[in-house]
Amino acid sequence: MGKTQPSNHKGRKPYNSYLKYANLGLQLILTIGLAGLLGYWIDKKLELNFPIFLLLLIFVSLFGSMYKLYREISK
Repeated sequence: MGKTQPSNHKGRKPYNSYLKYANLGLQLILTIGLAGLLGYWIDKKLELNFPIFLLLLIFVSLFGSMYKLYREISK
């Protein structure tokens, strides 16, 4: 009754890393998508002919997401 069984953390570790990187990919897609929607909305609200805010927010979110991905991978 008093015996404890050793924990098996080695079997769970690969799943944790897969989930970590899947989460980063999901964040990347959602961030760029939401930035695109926000930029599109701003361009429509200001009645601009060229989608400057759409492009600007997509590129800013892309570079920010890539930087975050780089930092997470290099840990």
